[in-house]
Amino acid sequence: MSMTEKNTARTLELNVSGMSCQGCVSKVRKAIEHHDPHADVTGYPKENRLVVESILDSEQIVTVIESSGFHYQGAFDEPAHLDNNTQSNAHLDEAFSSKPSDDDHAQSNKNVDEGIQLSLSGITCAGCVNTIQKALDALPTVTHADVNFASRTAQVSGNASTDELIKAIQDAGYGAEQIVDPAKAQDERAQQEKKEYLRKVRYSVAGLVVGGPLMLWGLLGGSMHVETTHDQMIWGAVGLISLLVMVYAGRHYYSSAWRAFKHRHSNMDTLIAIGTGSAWLYSMAVVLNPEWLPSNARHLYFEASTMILGLINLGQALEVRARGKTSAALKRLLDLRPSKATVIRNDKTYEIGVSDIAIDDFIRVKAGEKIPVDGLVTEGSSSINESMLTGEPIPVEKSKGDAVSAGTVNGNGSIVYRATKVGGDTLLAQIISMVGKAQNSKPPISRLADKVSAVFVPSVMIIAICSALAWFNFGPQPVAVNMLVAAVSVLIIACPCALGLATPISTMIGVGKAAEYGGLIRNGDALQKASEITTIVLDKTGTITEGKPKVTDVTLHHDEDKVKAIVYALESGANHPLAQALLEYAEHSNQSDSLQVTEFESVTGQGVKAKIENKLYLLGNEALMKSHNLVIEDKNDAIVGSKVYLANEQTIQAVFLIEDEIKSTAREAITHLHKENITVIMLTGDNEATAKAVAQDVSIDHYKANMRPQDKLDYVKQLQAKGEVVGMIGDGINDAPALAQADVGFAMGGGTDVAMESADITLIGNDLNNIASVIAISKATLSNIKQNLWGAFGYNALGIPIAAGLLFPFTGWLLSPVVAGAAMSLSSVTVVLNANRLRLFKPLVK
Repeated sequence: MSMTEKNTARTLELNVSGMSCQGCVSKVRKAIEHHDPHADVTGYPKENRLVVESILDSEQIVTVIESSGFHYQGAFDEPAHLDNNTQSNAHLDEAFSSKPSDDDHAQSNKNVDEGIQLSLSGITCAGCVNTIQKALDALPTVTHADVNFASRTAQVSGNASTDELIKAIQDAGYGAEQIVDPAKAQDERAQQEKKEYLRKVRYSVAGLVVGGPLMLWGLLGGSMHVETTHDQMIWGAVGLISLLVMVYAGRHYYSSAWRAFKHRHSNMDTLIAIGTGSAWLYSMAVVLNPEWLPSNARHLYFEASTMILGLINLGQALEVRARGKTSAALKRLLDLRPSKATVIRNDKTYEIGVSDIAIDDFIRVKAGEKIPVDGLVTEGSSSINESMLTGEPIPVEKSKGDAVSAGTVNGNGSIVYRATKVGGDTLLAQIISMVGKAQNSKPPISRLADKVSAVFVPSVMIIAICSALAWFNFGPQPVAVNMLVAAVSVLIIACPCALGLATPISTMIGVGKAAEYGGLIRNGDALQKASEITTIVLDKTGTITEGKPKVTDVTLHHDEDKVKAIVYALESGANHPLAQALLEYAEHSNQSDSLQVTEFESVTGQGVKAKIENKLYLLGNEALMKSHNLVIEDKNDAIVGSKVYLANEQTIQAVFLIEDEIKSTAREAITHLHKENITVIMLTGDNEATAKAVAQDVSIDHYKANMRPQDKLDYVKQLQAKGEVVGMIGDGINDAPALAQADVGFAMGGGTDVAMESADITLIGNDLNNIASVIAISKATLSNIKQNLWGAFGYNALGIPIAAGLLFPFTGWLLSPVVAGAAMSLSSVTVVLNANRLRLFKPLVK
């Protein structure tokens, strides 16, 4: 494509990598619109393609794309010139085309950036998170990386290979391996957490068993000084025992601190290692050469070295146990999958693991068993409980040719079906993956904690040195003891565990809680933005209404069975939107098979007509009746819905009222949104009368009728220009542009793939109450994160000065390193326990 610039708007088709979803496209669109408000941006993440119509020149557009975190890789051939309407429609047609075939899908996956999830080892605090984050961000092939302290995982998108990512993390001093199967990784993580908990308990017991009696001895008035050779021998033995405890209960801290030192960075373990090591070395120096120090400076701190390790390990054990509960929602999703399946191969039946099922395997499912993978029924019939996917408690009848999904529960019948999707391709696996990735993402509020943690440990070390110097120059005797106590207490109390846990652990629980209430949140950005929504924009059809028109009222002027038979015969050949509703009404006719239809004709925009038993019958709207000079006596026009008339050449035979019924939960959901002070607006392509009636029925604040996809998109932009934080709810192709533009897009689970791809949050099923629930959960989660952050910041802001001796001039009291260790552990446990309060949160709805 020629890159010669023009002063007028032109269309550029660019190869852009790093876009994994329509949320990424929305990010680029907003950045370009900041420079050109009239720009038109359409993205195709699976093809790494971005189409931009703008007055900006190519260099400006590329600069904006790169600054948004994505990579420009060249230009595609320039599309043929089209007028604005044609080009817009062409883009919509291409973006919202039907699902590609398996071959097409396999081909397109060559360029798809699905992201790589890594399990991390050696990570102990927010400082470690920052080090790994920097190592990943430094790779030019990485578009975005999220390192999660609570789950010890990293989610990376871009063009980097797994080996490249793992090497970068190893070079930073940590370990990593790819998570291929989320279910297997979750099981392994659960086992690792169990082992870690038991190991931490053992370490804690060792530290407390030795340190506790020593501390008690000092508190009861026992001498902790060295004055004689006898004292040297006794305390020398205590020092060796303390060293053994430190090696056993603290070697992981010391080895981690050494690795960090070798890689020229610091972490929580650096503080622990320096603090406990300093206390032990000082005490051993006193034991070996007491004459080097004045008598009042010969105090020993062996109890501090061991007690600190015991308390920190105890705090981390409690943290691991509480942290394990954060993934409860994900575990429940994993529990939906059976571990074994009965497979038929070569006319023989085998019981194999679900992970061993291959595409096109035939699987037998007995009554009461769970469906192991997605597929199509080939034999038998049964009712399947799909409530875990749709939220609907009523079982769905399944027979030959019907699709079944993994995790759903078979009813009383027995079926055989062919596997069409296995492993990570099943719908349940995709849901599990979406929840897992969202739990490991970071909301924007976490950036403050990330910035602080990046400089936290070095700053604490500087403060500790300054505290020691202050005591050396201005402190009372014994100077050496006070220097040591102050410096060690600062190092120990300031460990940034609480700061590192504040955001991710609440995010994990909040995302999991939202999944329990039917909302699959794509990432941390969506979680935070959902809590800030001021305006909700809804589509009508399929969102407020059922999206399935049906006959709700019939006025008969003839025998009902005869009417049903005629309707069935006529509509069997029709394809207009109301045909299915009329067929469902007429399907129980006893005469439907015997009527022969001739001279069938479909009249565009009016209905159908044909001859049955040599008599002409008409089935359609008022215009069709008038065209044949038929008088309509019924003047009670339907407020909501459509009227269809059945007539012969002389008279009207029947009148059918067909309505798209309002969902039973719509009114309740909108009421709850109003309680959250959210304005509710309906945008629909339907006519003014229907839109007004629906809006009044469910208490919509404002509505707009006759809206095209572009109109919906423009309306959302207008709301955003007024400062509104907009949430858009839709289920169809026509909603996708507005969903992508909105601050938070909600896609109804029963909607199209395009709508769900364009959305930030996908709702399982079609219950509007789920939206109110998800918004309430997001608000509770953000509130919880703020509590944790303020608590962590406040703890360090208060604890560090006290540890340094700020209160000594007023109280004569200097914080003990043992108390500092207990306080540090307590801060982390407090953050975890506060985050776990979210597990008890119940939205107003459900």
